[in-house]
Amino acid sequence: MKSLFACFVTFLILIASQDSFADLLAEPKQDTTEVNNLLDQGFDMRLTDAAQTVSYADRALRLARKLNYGKGVAIAYRIKGLGEHYLGNDQKAIINYLQARSYYHNQLHNTLGEINVINNIGALYLDIDYDKSLQYFNEAMNLYQSEKLSNKALLATIYLNLGNVYQRKLNFSKSLVNYDACNKLVKETGDKVMLTTVLQNMGVVYTAVGNYEKAKSLLFEANKQAKALDLNQYVARTNLSLAEIFIAQSQFTDAEKWLKEGKAYASISKNEKLLDDYQTSFYELELKRKNFEQALHYLQGIYRKDSIQYRASSAAALNIYQVKFRQDELQQENEVIQAKQRYNRNITIAVVCLAVLLCVVVILLVGNVKRKAETNKRLTELNNEISVQKDNLDRINHHLEEIIDERTKDLQIKNKKLSEYSSYLSHQIRGPIATLKGLMNLEKEGLVNQSECIAMMVKCVGEIDDKIMDMSDMLHNPERAGL
Repeated sequence: MKSLFACFVTFLILIASQDSFADLLAEPKQDTTEVNNLLDQGFDMRLTDAAQTVSYADRALRLARKLNYGKGVAIAYRIKGLGEHYLGNDQKAIINYLQARSYYHNQLHNTLGEINVINNIGALYLDIDYDKSLQYFNEAMNLYQSEKLSNKALLATIYLNLGNVYQRKLNFSKSLVNYDACNKLVKETGDKVMLTTVLQNMGVVYTAVGNYEKAKSLLFEANKQAKALDLNQYVARTNLSLAEIFIAQSQFTDAEKWLKEGKAYASISKNEKLLDDYQTSFYELELKRKNFEQALHYLQGIYRKDSIQYRASSAAALNIYQVKFRQDELQQENEVIQAKQRYNRNITIAVVCLAVLLCVVVILLVGNVKRKAETNKRLTELNNEISVQKDNLDRINHHLEEIIDERTKDLQIKNKKLSEYSSYLSHQIRGPIATLKGLMNLEKEGLVNQSECIAMMVKCVGEIDDKIMDMSDMLHNPERAGL
């Protein structure tokens, strides 16, 4: 009997410790220093070459998984999300951010890391859904305050993000309050990159309120520091803001100089969204110069790019990715529970087979049955939640299709208007020009006196000018019906 009991106990220990036994047979873990070095390099490259940031993060992620280095996995997902965001790939960025937040919250229980990811997710919504973005930044601030953290760099980032969203909501007073709070903390931490960001964003605010001299002072300083730190994207963004000021002041030569330099830096950073912003600024410059043919060229490029990128960058699309990610998480959790249930079932079989040997086995069996009941209850709850999430996803998909249809119709109308504009240009301008040519021929032949010819030519030129101004007004006034 003692021998049989010993065999039973050994069997239970082997089942309970099979994962630990496998770990003993595995090779010793490598040093995690290489993972950290890759992550540091990727983070440092985010503002100069975001594509390299994604590459370093992928390498670090593979190695961290191999080493079972949870913190490295979480940071790798976050840095990869940063790289994708700076490249303008918001849909890829949100997937990586959600993975990072899941690791920080569920496995590492690291509040500091989770707040950083919440900030990053809020930044994704910054230009497409201000209220959603503000919701994430407030969540980050509330979590920071509730945990009573003491990290000036993180607090400065939260204030900066709050300033950014209030700037876009045109609440400039609140924006400057948050930027000032960020600026004080940055001076204490000595973060030059953050200081450059604050200067740039404050310059944008002063530009918006019309204080161009204050804005230029801040932006010139930000541009100087960005170049010294080799921050390509920041140079491109400050140049864009400076060009906007010079366009508003009708200093077209200076505006063109800053736009050309900034576009070169934007091309180096490989940020498609930033390049699109430059396309828009060039359009505004040529429009104010009254170079309508070149302005039309830029405008057509903007409309084509907008139709391609709309779905990928919309808030609805990002929400879908979040819902899908949550559904996948629930599915994985369901699989883990089922695996645990199978494991517990094996224990139960062993206990039932040897229940007659000891009363302790009976107690173990009862406990296992209770755990099984709790597991089944949890499975039922998870299945119900998955069903609810599926319904939500279906509704969001339907809503997104409606948005896409509406956007497609809008683009068709705009394309038709551009076509009508081109036809109108061809027929309305050629008439006065033909008249001018005829007058010149008549004057050469001596069939009309010079003063009468000049008067008629002035009238034709006036008609051409009126038609050009009328066509420009029709193109930029959506309320006018037709051409």
